[in-house]
Amino acid sequence: MGDYFVGLKEYFPGIGKIRYEGPKSDNPLAFKFYNPERKVGNKTMRDHLRFAVAYWHSFGADGTDPFGAATHIHPWTTDADTLMAAHEHKLDAAFEFFTKLGVDFYCFHDRDLAPEGATPLESEKNLAHMVELAKEHQAATGVRLLWGTSNLFTHPRYMNGAATNPEFAVVANAAAQVKAAIDATIELGGQGYTFWGGREGYMTLLNTDLKREKDHLARFLSMARDYGRSHGFKGAFYIEPKPMEPTKHQYDFDVETVAGFLRAYGLEKDFRVNIEANHAELAGHDFQHELETAASLGIFGSVDANRGDPRNGWDTDQFPNNVFDTTLAMLAILRAGGFVTGGLNFDAKIRRNSVDLADLFEAHIGGMDAFAAGLLAAQHILDDGKLDAFVKERYSSFDSGEGKRFEDGKMSFEDLARVALSESAHEAAKIGRTSGKQEYLENLVMRYVLGVE
Repeated sequence: MGDYFVGLKEYFPGIGKIRYEGPKSDNPLAFKFYNPERKVGNKTMRDHLRFAVAYWHSFGADGTDPFGAATHIHPWTTDADTLMAAHEHKLDAAFEFFTKLGVDFYCFHDRDLAPEGATPLESEKNLAHMVELAKEHQAATGVRLLWGTSNLFTHPRYMNGAATNPEFAVVANAAAQVKAAIDATIELGGQGYTFWGGREGYMTLLNTDLKREKDHLARFLSMARDYGRSHGFKGAFYIEPKPMEPTKHQYDFDVETVAGFLRAYGLEKDFRVNIEANHAELAGHDFQHELETAASLGIFGSVDANRGDPRNGWDTDQFPNNVFDTTLAMLAILRAGGFVTGGLNFDAKIRRNSVDLADLFEAHIGGMDAFAAGLLAAQHILDDGKLDAFVKERYSSFDSGEGKRFEDGKMSFEDLARVALSESAHEAAKIGRTSGKQEYLENLVMRYVLGVE
C-alpha cells in the first residue's frame, strides 16, 4: 500500500491496487473501460471524469432501512474504543480505499468526518482534529477534496429545516456548523462547497410562511458566500437540487427552480449546481435534461453520479450501470466544456445485502467503467458529427433571411406575423411537416454505445 500505510491496519486485506485490464478481462477487481491515462479528445480519462468517492455512503452507511437493522458491520468501527477513535479508523480505511481504487478525489459532510459534540464548540473542535489528520492523509497520498458540505438534516434540531427554520436559534446553529465546514473545506484545499437543502422546504403550507423562509435561505447563502470569500475560499459554491424526500416539497426542486431562485436573489454569479441523477428522476426529469438545462443557464458545476429505480419513488442511490444514460450525460458535460472545479462523485451505496468488503470496490469499478464507456461513446459522437449536423440542419431556418432577423431581435411582432400572411396555400400546407427523426437518432446513439472499444 506504500510507505505511508506501513504500521496502519489494513481494512481491505487481499485487495490490491485496481488496474485496467481491458474489456476481455473477467477479473471483477479490474477496470474494463476506465484506463486513467488513455487520451480521449484533448484530455485523459482521469482528467475528464474526475472521479470522487462519497465518504458518507461508502464508510458510514450501515445498511439500515425503515424495516431492518444494520447489515454492514464496518471493521473500522468495531475495533475502536471511543467514537472519536472510530472516526480516526474510518479515515484510515477511507484513504486505503481511495488509494487502492485509484481515485483522485473524495467528498464529505462534516458529520461523516467527525462526530457531533455536546455543544457547537465541541463539534467544531472534533472537526478541527479530524481535518488535521485528513490533511496528513491527503499530503501523503495525493488524494484531494473535491467538495465539502455540512449535514443540516440528521440532528432533531433540524426537523423543521436549517436556514429556513422558523426558530432563529436553529438558524444560528446551522450557521456555526456551516462556518466550521467551510473552514474545513478551505484547510483541506476543497475545490467546491455544496449546499443540499435536505429539510429546506415544507411538509405542509398550513404552518409555513413560504416567502419568509425563502428570503431567509437566500440571506443565509449570501452570508455563507461572503464568509467563505473573505477567508480565502476560491472554489465553487454549489446547490444540489432535489424535489422532495425528506420534505414534501424542497425549495431547490430542480435545476430550473434553483436558477430562478438564484436570479431572484442576485446569487446567480456565485452559485452553480451539483446535479444528481437520482434527484433528476424524482423531479420527473431525465439526468440529461438537468445537465443540459444547467449548461444552457450557465450554472453547470458538478455531478453526483448514481441512478434510481423507476419503480420506486424514493432515492435508492444505486451505482450507475446504464451506458446509454452515461453516454448522454457525458455528451452534455463535454458540450458544457467539461468539469472545472467539479467532478463525478459516486453518491451511491451498495445494497443492504451486499456485505462483502469487495462489494464496495466492485460497485465503484462498475460505475467508473460505465462512465468511461459513456465518455468514449460521447467523444465518438462529437468527433463523427452526425448528431450535431442533424440538429444544426433542423434549426437552419434561423441561420439566414427572415429567421435570422427574428433571432437577432431585428423584427417587430407585426413583421413576424406578416411572414405567415404572405405564404401561399401550397407553402402553408407544408409548414411544420418536417420529421424530427427521433427513432433514427436513438438508433444512431445506440450504435456509438455498442461500438465502444
